[in-house]
Amino acid sequence: MQKPRLTFSLVLLGMLATAAAQARPAAAQFPPHTLPNTQLRVLPPTDAGRQYQLHVLLPESYERAPDRRYPVLFVTDGYWDFPTMVATYNNLAWDRVVPEMIIVGLGYAGENLDYNVMRRWELTPVPLGNDAASGHASEFLATIQKTIIPFVDREYRTDPSYRVLAGCSLGGLFTLYAMYTDPTLFQAYIAVSPAVSIQNSWLLGYEDSFVKAGKSLQARLYLTEAEWEWPSFKAAIDAYRDRVRDRKQSGLTMEYRMVEAERHSGTKAESYTRGLQFAFAPLAPQTGPISDDWQH
Repeated sequence: MQKPRLTFSLVLLGMLATAAAQARPAAAQFPPHTLPNTQLRVLPPTDAGRQYQLHVLLPESYERAPDRRYPVLFVTDGYWDFPTMVATYNNLAWDRVVPEMIIVGLGYAGENLDYNVMRRWELTPVPLGNDAASGHASEFLATIQKTIIPFVDREYRTDPSYRVLAGCSLGGLFTLYAMYTDPTLFQAYIAVSPAVSIQNSWLLGYEDSFVKAGKSLQARLYLTEAEWEWPSFKAAIDAYRDRVRDRKQSGLTMEYRMVEAERHSGTKAESYTRGLQFAFAPLAPQTGPISDDWQH
């Protein structure tokens, strides 16, 4: 006598579950979260077949101040670091410790991309062992020089007199490589946990050749590392830091910071926060602590 009741209960539960599922909106009906004041711009493929996508943030005053021009911050690995950089900038701009700026994240066009593989092509100045898909930083820098920067300057109201380049890990290595390869392209650099150690610290030899050739820098450099980096990775950054300090190049102003109790990627938030303030210090609207009569 109990079986019919059990069957009826199961049927009823199934009907209720189906009705609840039908009443619930599908996930696709919810709009995705987007960052305000941002754009995506896809560039034509390069001769090497690389197709870049730029993640662009325009400052709040951009539309209401049509005669104003803005410094530009370029950051590598835009698919990862652009949101972090935008959030960091928004906080600092509200505090008026950095100027309003345009931010350009450097990334790739397309779906379901393996960024870990793709970025090795752009961000490494020498091949990683037998990896033929690495070691093309010179080509990437040339694309930035000849294509990306001219595009950004043409499409947006930029101030070409002040550009900053930032990157983390391989992006930090590329940032340092760019500084020594074309010293006038950017005015400041933020190198977060740079991968100086690759290929037996190749960058140290590159820096040495730069100095011995009698070349000089007129730039600001913010350099960081994590306290809990891989030991060999950290040792290479320390060697580079000490080298730069010992050189005492008059045109290079470097600030170094070890981010305590963090591993490799954990350095980004603090490094970008402090790095932006250091890199844009010459253009900062205000500095120092807030006074009691400060009004936003």
